[in-house]
Amino acid sequence: MFKRISPWIGFSLSVVCLFVEALPAQDATQPLPRLERRADGVRFELLKQLDEQLQAFIDEKQISGVVGLAAKDGKVFYLSALGQADIEQQRPMREDTIFAIASMTKPITATAVMILRDEGKLSLDDPVSKFIPEFKDAKLEGKPLDKEITLRHVLTHTSGLTGSQQNDRSLANTAKQLAARPLAFAPGDKWEYSPGLTVCGRVVEVVSGQPFEVFLKERIFQPLGMKDTTFHPDAKQQERLATLYKPGAEKNSLAPAKHWINDLSGERTPNPSGGLFSTASDMATFYQAILNGGELNGKRIVSADSVREMTNVQTGALTTGFTPGNGWGLGWCVVREPQGVSQMLSKGSFGHGGAFGTQGWVDPQQRMIFVLMIQRTEFGNSDASDLRKTLQDLTVQAVQPEK
Repeated sequence: MFKRISPWIGFSLSVVCLFVEALPAQDATQPLPRLERRADGVRFELLKQLDEQLQAFIDEKQISGVVGLAAKDGKVFYLSALGQADIEQQRPMREDTIFAIASMTKPITATAVMILRDEGKLSLDDPVSKFIPEFKDAKLEGKPLDKEITLRHVLTHTSGLTGSQQNDRSLANTAKQLAARPLAFAPGDKWEYSPGLTVCGRVVEVVSGQPFEVFLKERIFQPLGMKDTTFHPDAKQQERLATLYKPGAEKNSLAPAKHWINDLSGERTPNPSGGLFSTASDMATFYQAILNGGELNGKRIVSADSVREMTNVQTGALTTGFTPGNGWGLGWCVVREPQGVSQMLSKGSFGHGGAFGTQGWVDPQQRMIFVLMIQRTEFGNSDASDLRKTLQDLTVQAVQPEK
C-alpha cells in the first residue's frame, strides 16, 4: 500500500507532513511516530506556506476546515488537517475525517465496469439495452434513435442523458426512469454532464448478480484496504463526518447546509454517480492503485489495459468538463492542455471533483497524487477553485529541485 510517513513537525499548525516507512494503507489513520525531519528533497518551507494559505481560506470563512494530501512515487509527503469538521460542535478536522465525496464516486463506478470488462462479461460498445431493456425505447424528440446508447456513451457523458443524478428508491428503479427520460441530443454528438454513471452502476448489478455496494466492497475497497469508503457510514463513522457548509447570512460567515447527496435520513440507496463517503487516505490509496496500472501491494483490482482505456481521452474533439483544456475518459476527466487551475499538472493527468469541493487528481508523468477534502456548497465551480490550485501548485513546487 502507501509507504507510511514520518511527520515533519517544524511548525505549529495542526499539520502532518509525511515521509514514510512501511505500513499498510488500512492503518493510515493510526497515530504517526514522531521521527526527526529528514532531507528527502522536499522543500518544507513551501509546505508550511501551503498550510498558511489553506488556513487563510478558513480564516476568511470560505471553508470550515480542510484535509489536504499529496503523494509522489508511492509516498505521501504531505497530509494536513486544518480547521474544524463541525463549527457548532467545535470538532476539529482530523486526518481521518470522513467526507461526502459526491462525484468523485464516478471513477470508482467506471472501474467497476472495467473489472467486468476484464472478465469478458461486457464490452464498452454493448448497447445499454442489453442489460437494461428499457433503454431500447430511448427517444430523441419523441423519435426512436438511429443508434443505441452504448456503455461507452454513458461512461463518457455523451449519451444524451441529462438532468438530476439523484436516485429514486432502488438503483433498478432509477435506471428505468432514466431510460424513459427524453434525450437532449443523439448519442455521441455532444458532451454533457449526466447521470450516465448511475446507469453504469445498475449494469454492474445486472452483470455481476450483486448489489452495487457489495461489488465495490468486495472487488475494490476490501482488496485495497479502503475501510472508510462506503455508501452507508456506520454510527462510529458518522461521528467523524465533516459537516456541509454554505455562505452564511452575514458577510464572511458559514452556515450548515442540507443536500440529498449527504442525507443519511430515511432509506438511502447506493448512488453510483455521487453517493460515496471516504477519507483523504482511502482515496489516495485508490488513486495509487490506478497510477500503478490497476494494482497495489500485490492486489490487482483491474487490468493495466483497462486503466489506459479509462484514463485516456475518449471524446475526440468534443468540448468537455468544467475547466478549459480537458477531455473525458471513461468516468475520468483528462487534462489535454494544462492551464489555469491545472497549469502545474502534466498533460494526461486525470481525476475528478465533487459537488462539495472535494478533488482527486493523478499525474502519471510526475508520479503524483493530489487529494483535497472540504465540505462546502454554493461557492461556485469547485473544479476551478483557488483551494485546488493552491494545493496542486505548492505541492508540485515542493518536490521540484530548486533552481
